[in-house]
Amino acid sequence: MELSERKLKILQAIIGDYVRTAEPVGSRTLSKKPELDYSPATIRNEMADLEEMGYLTHPHTSAGRVPSDKAYRLYVNALMEKKELSKEEKNIIAERLHSTTDEFEKTIEHAASVLSEITNLTSFALTPKKSEDVLKFINLLPVDEDTVVLMIVSESGKVSNKAVHMSVPYTDENLQLLSKTMTYNYKGKTISQALTNNIIANFETDIVAMSGLAEDVMPNFMKTLEDMLNVNLYMEGLTNIFDIPEYSDLSKARSFIEMLSQKEELTKKLIERDDGIIVTIGEENPEDIMQDCSLITASYHVDGKLVGKIGVIGPTRMKYGEVTSIIEYLTDNLNNTFKLESGGNEEDE
Repeated sequence: MELSERKLKILQAIIGDYVRTAEPVGSRTLSKKPELDYSPATIRNEMADLEEMGYLTHPHTSAGRVPSDKAYRLYVNALMEKKELSKEEKNIIAERLHSTTDEFEKTIEHAASVLSEITNLTSFALTPKKSEDVLKFINLLPVDEDTVVLMIVSESGKVSNKAVHMSVPYTDENLQLLSKTMTYNYKGKTISQALTNNIIANFETDIVAMSGLAEDVMPNFMKTLEDMLNVNLYMEGLTNIFDIPEYSDLSKARSFIEMLSQKEELTKKLIERDDGIIVTIGEENPEDIMQDCSLITASYHVDGKLVGKIGVIGPTRMKYGEVTSIIEYLTDNLNNTFKLESGGNEEDE
C-alpha cells in the first residue's frame, strides 16, 4: 500500500500534534484542522491504514495514535521543514561563540551549553581527534635540581604539562638545547606521526649529558602525547529531561542518566558517526539502551578538516526540523569562528 497525499498530510498532522503535546492524537482532533478537509470517518480509515503500515502505534490507554520510529524517519527524510532561527537565537549563538575564540576547548564547551539552552535538550560536544592535532613547540622548564616541567603545545591551542623527574644533572643551557632540538624534530608533525619518531636515535652518542637528559624526557614525552590523544566529551542540560513527559517516570529518567554516564561508550559511538548532520531514531540505534532515544549529531571543522562532533540526545518525540536547523546554524558559526581564529594565528606568525 502506497502513501497517498492524503495519508501523508494526516501523518504529518499527527506528528506535529504529538510532538507539541505529547498526547496521543485522535481523528476528532484532526478533523477540526482547517488543512485537513476530510470527514472524521475518512480520517479514521486512513489512520487505521497508517497503523497497519507501521507508521502509527495505538497505546492501550488511549483511543488516539502516536507516531512510530518509521513515521519519524519518513518525516525527517521527506516531510519536515527547517525552522528559521529568531534574531535572538542567532545573536545568542554568535555572541557566546565569538567571545572565546582564543580558547579552543572553551569555545566547544560554550557551544554545547548554548545548544542545550536553545533546544531544552541534553547536548554534547566532542573535542577534536587529537591524532591529527599538529605540534607547535616543546619546552622544558626547570623546577628544582631534580625536576623539570615538559610543556607540549599544539596548533589547536592544546597545552599539556608533565613534571619529569631527572636522574642526571642538567643545566639551563642543556634544557634549552633539548627543547630546541625536540621542537625542530616535531614541529609540524601530527601527534600520531610524532609517536612513531623517537629522537634519541638522532643524538650524537658522544654528547653524554644530552643523551642522559633525553632518556629521562622522551618516555614522558611519548606518554604525554598518548594522553593528548584522549578526546573530551562535554555534556550540558542533563536535568532538562525532567521537564520532558517521557521521563516523568523516575525509572526511565534514571536509565537515561545512567546511559549518559557511560561516557567512554558514548564517545566511541560519536567518533564513529559520519560527517554532516546525522539523525538516528529509536530502534535505528543498535544499543538497546538507546532505542527510546533519538540522537542528532553534526560535525565541525578547523581549516576545512573534520575535527569534532556536536549534537543532542532526547526522546524520539523531538522537534526535528527545529533542532536540526539550530545545530546546522551553530556548526556553521563554529566553522567560521575557527577560520577567523586560524587566520588570526597566521597573521601573528
